[in-house]
Amino acid sequence: MSPSVAVMRRIVAKRYPASEWNIYAAQASDGDNAGADSQRCIALLEQEIMPLCQYYAYVEIIDERERHIFGTTENGTSLWQAYSSVNGSWPNFQMARIAEAADIYPVFRQLFTRQPTASTA
Repeated sequence: MSPSVAVMRRIVAKRYPASEWNIYAAQASDGDNAGADSQRCIALLEQEIMPLCQYYAYVEIIDERERHIFGTTENGTSLWQAYSSVNGSWPNFQMARIAEAADIYPVFRQLFTRQPTASTA
């Protein structure tokens, strides 16, 4: 997974400088990842990607048969567990899990819907 995050970093650096562009990212995965690579993903996100992004959405697609295992946010693949730490550190990082491929567009739509902000009265 880290190669895809590294490619995003290179593309943003080369074509879309954060000083000139608003960076929004979306990633979908089955969450299968080696533990060491998951740690590399965390490092890339925490140190290089998230400081540039206005928003980052991660959607994990689990097998329908795994819904009972990975149905809660406490359970998850190695990538889900790794990204949970990023989610806790960055308010502009959101995660969701789906069990059917047909749900990918609705969940991205939901993740990218503007959330009401708390008023500061």
